[in-house]
Amino acid sequence: MGILKVKPVAAFFSDRPDKLSLVYSADARRRLEGLTHLLAGHWGSAELGRPELAQVQVLFSTWGMPSLGADALKNLPNLEAVFYAAGSVRSFAEPLLKRNIAVFSAWAANAEPVAEYTLAQILLAGKRVLPAMEALRSQGPAAWAEPECPGNYCGSVGLLGAGAVGRRVAELLQAFKLKILVYDPFLSDADARRLGVERAGLADIFARCQVVSNHLADVPATKGLLTEELFQSLPKGATFLNTGRGATVDEAGLWKVLQRRRDLSAVLDVAEAEPPEASSPAYRLPNVFLTPHLAGSLGPETARMADWMLDEFEAYSSGRPVRFRLNLEQLATLA
Repeated sequence: MGILKVKPVAAFFSDRPDKLSLVYSADARRRLEGLTHLLAGHWGSAELGRPELAQVQVLFSTWGMPSLGADALKNLPNLEAVFYAAGSVRSFAEPLLKRNIAVFSAWAANAEPVAEYTLAQILLAGKRVLPAMEALRSQGPAAWAEPECPGNYCGSVGLLGAGAVGRRVAELLQAFKLKILVYDPFLSDADARRLGVERAGLADIFARCQVVSNHLADVPATKGLLTEELFQSLPKGATFLNTGRGATVDEAGLWKVLQRRRDLSAVLDVAEAEPPEASSPAYRLPNVFLTPHLAGSLGPETARMADWMLDEFEAYSSGRPVRFRLNLEQLATLA
């Protein structure tokens, strides 16, 4: 597209109009109306045959963005860019990128609340807050005792994955005197030094760290990567925290370890199946603390993703450097 001489024709596009209404605030819509010739209303797969879409050059989307194959794209002959105000683009980006349609994602904006949630849970785990609360709930006054806990001074935290979330968590943890170990085959020594972390292998991290936080992408190489043996090797009183992807965890192995070792805890915001089946031990084990995939952008937080995509559109359309344009190579490692 280059530097735009005139306002492009744009549209909101998703098969989840409720998500478009949630993410793009009234202020964001007014801003977009000033930057583009914005088609009225919300558009999606059902409207692909409408003649108005043939003029669209830019789509603004969020959750519910459909995958557009060759036949669908015939209805969008002038499409040049998609600005996706959400995180993962793996479900739809490849056909677009192969046709040289620019794809931008608000993955970094969505990483911010996940990193904040992770920081909070790491600090709570250092004091073993959730197990203490569960013990008081189930045992009453008999559990009113100071628990053994690693604390948050000079302890070790392991981060699995140094993508947007993992790196942001590492940055936030710099405010605390903690040793941070990171597993990521793509993390260079220079980046590790810049982040103030130590590169380490999976076995080393699980054996040494009181808190292990998972931020690995769900790709073929990571499926079931976190095994029963790794969980069994955790130090006494350790916590496993998962805000990444459930498929990276051998869940059957995790349940076995947590049943054997009640000193361990798991804080799980994601699962392989969401929600887990009613029969899942996640609902019954007293050392599992399950949250319903709420670490990411929720409520007013979602507006940040739209704002960042509008900033990116302004940079892109004026020829300034952009930050969040994706390419085919990145799809192999993105969550």
